[in-house]
Amino acid sequence: MLELVLVTGGAGFIGSHIVDELIVKGYGVRVLDNLDPQVHGDNAGVPEYLNKEAEFVKGDVRNTEDVRKAIDGVEIIFHEAAAVGVGQSMYEIKKYMDVNTLGTANLLEAVIKRKDKIKKLIVASSMSIYGEGEYACSKCDKISPKLRPVAQLKKRQWEMKCDICGEDAKPIPTNEEKPLNSTSIYAISKKDQEEMCLCIGRAYNIPTVALRYFNTYGPRQALSNPYTGVAAIFSSRLLNNHTPIIYEDGLQSRDFVHVCDIVQANMLAMECDEANYEMFNVGTGRRLSILDIANALINRLNFKEKKTEITYQFREGDIRHCYADISKIREKLGYSPKHKFEDGIDELVNWVKEQHAEDKVEQARIELENRGLTK
Repeated sequence: MLELVLVTGGAGFIGSHIVDELIVKGYGVRVLDNLDPQVHGDNAGVPEYLNKEAEFVKGDVRNTEDVRKAIDGVEIIFHEAAAVGVGQSMYEIKKYMDVNTLGTANLLEAVIKRKDKIKKLIVASSMSIYGEGEYACSKCDKISPKLRPVAQLKKRQWEMKCDICGEDAKPIPTNEEKPLNSTSIYAISKKDQEEMCLCIGRAYNIPTVALRYFNTYGPRQALSNPYTGVAAIFSSRLLNNHTPIIYEDGLQSRDFVHVCDIVQANMLAMECDEANYEMFNVGTGRRLSILDIANALINRLNFKEKKTEITYQFREGDIRHCYADISKIREKLGYSPKHKFEDGIDELVNWVKEQHAEDKVEQARIELENRGLTK
């Protein structure tokens, strides 16, 4: 008999790709998803891209009965369900904690009741829980600084200074041992998800793995959600003949990982006992600037007459640089990213060209400004 796998949030961007791979591998798959209008649109049905071989259950992780029904008969769980959006989380605090923290609590209480049947729990964590990445100072060696001082940012001095000697600090790959310094409600709630799952997994001997996703891109991203990944946000702007908006000077950098490599990491986490009770970065080990991403999309989508709008403003809680040290997941699980950004972005663009996107970025920008979260 096929093992039954539950993917919470399985109709979403990453979850649906995990569903596809599980079905290819011969698993029975059940999806629990509430089809959040911010992600899927108002009155949306099950998305066309969701694999027809998966059993779809419309429900919410905040509802204990929905979770109880979804987990019945399940042996493996991928917990992907989450409210996503750093900026929005800073004013919709209850929503983010309800969905991410309390929703995970509901899931874990259901897991405990079936603890002898659950073979593996894999939770989607996030690079956001680090806050700033790691840096090197020529005088003070490796440092793990907190947020840049507001006084510095008001002077439009964007780069990180060593918090010990005050000299310029250079970004280096961030590994899993870096102290966590969440700088948004979203990040706090993702840290909750990770720590709660690992805590309960250890206590009840349920093999559990936390995967810290870096900036994921690829087809099926929610283009009309102004709080999703930056590649999707820029694509939505361009499809609506608008200019991509960039905060600071555009040279802040992240690690952009293709969704297929996220799926690869999830399959390894499921299949490898070496993953049990561990947390892993999932990225590429390469950093790209936000300006690089905007320009690549402008060129690929043939909007070469468009220029990016660099605001030279900053948002509360924004970090400067963070990219992944992937040596742990490479050595323990054999993970190896297969998609270079220059190749993977073409797949994203081909998909984007076939989509209709409602540009809500200006609305989100005004929300942040009105609440004093941009300066």
